[in-house]
Amino acid sequence: MDSRIKDLKFEVTHQCYSILSFWQKNTLDEVNGGFIGSIDSDMTKHPESEKGAVLNARILWAYSAAYRIFKNSEYLTLARRAYVYNTEHFLDKEYGGCYWMLNADGTPSNTRKQIYAIAFMIYALVEFYRITKKQEALNQAIELFQVIEKYSFDKDKNGYFEAYSRDWKLLEDLRLSDKDKNDPKTMNTHLHILEAYTNLFRVYKDEKLEKALKNLIVNVFLGKIINQEKGYFDLFFSEDWTHQSKNNSYGHDIEGSWLLWEAAEVLGDEEVKNLCKPVCLKMAEQALRDGLDLDGGLMSEGTFGVVEDSDKHWWPQAEAVIGFINAYQLSGDEKFLQASLNVWEFIKNYIIDKDNGEWFWRVSKDEHKVYSQEQKTGPWKCPYHNSRMCMEIAERFQA
Repeated sequence: MDSRIKDLKFEVTHQCYSILSFWQKNTLDEVNGGFIGSIDSDMTKHPESEKGAVLNARILWAYSAAYRIFKNSEYLTLARRAYVYNTEHFLDKEYGGCYWMLNADGTPSNTRKQIYAIAFMIYALVEFYRITKKQEALNQAIELFQVIEKYSFDKDKNGYFEAYSRDWKLLEDLRLSDKDKNDPKTMNTHLHILEAYTNLFRVYKDEKLEKALKNLIVNVFLGKIINQEKGYFDLFFSEDWTHQSKNNSYGHDIEGSWLLWEAAEVLGDEEVKNLCKPVCLKMAEQALRDGLDLDGGLMSEGTFGVVEDSDKHWWPQAEAVIGFINAYQLSGDEKFLQASLNVWEFIKNYIIDKDNGEWFWRVSKDEHKVYSQEQKTGPWKCPYHNSRMCMEIAERFQA
């Protein structure tokens, strides 16, 4: 094995231990169970803050995957803690799906059904099933898959709608966050449905799921969401798939390049893999050409090759390490390996919080200034992108 890859694997493995240790030491809610909702950048803890479905699903996924790969019994204990909390508090036993947000005491504070969050719950429950073989966890994941297909799938124009009320009425405000456009279909939600269905198909070889996964890959992503001429994701769409935005997200492009390939591999259809491979490589090429800065960091967003948001957020850096490694493995092109190594150096130099642990949310382009107002942990700041990067590298180069 290339010595550079050996060094990368060693370093990210130990970084993974550090990330998971941070969450273990700082986020356990010993009063209400589960994990506290947020911590400020200065390490001020907020045990009274709300608990988000995305955060808690990602915690369940992270510790489950970590136990599967590293076999540390403490990770299994934390995965079980997250599983119990998620299934007791987030899953809606009456209407199906999961709540968007809970109060600190575990009671629902926002009962909307955001398909994005339900997808992450599937992703996490499957990962917990993979380490425990707990049939209940798999059944819960299957039920959530069936809920998405029943309520969210657009039988007329394909794809999935974004958000519903607790009792499954389509909402007027569909947005994941204030910064998003209020459109009925988005790249982001579809990407994580793809991710969830891929993980579920690993363990549940169901004909309906196989059909849904193939449809997502071929008809939705290759046919609607990916701008194949430019090599990036279009982001927001009307009900009939009319494109509603001009910018692209370099982080999502490089993340999607490897998640799409993973989906095709798990599906196991050679024709689909042949369709996906050149597209995945073109997306990685675009992210490298347009989004990668001279210091090795991946910038945030651009329009037609022109960078518009040059900040460097934590999660695109993590996805770039995996995405460029994946492109290297697909193509053998040295430039992708070097890009991955350069991003990792950027992470070590500017993104890892060497004083408090975990990663900073983002830094500025040239001065690498840390934005101190951003959370260290919270509804969107989770041990998912960074720990997953570490585990992907460790798994890919086990030999």
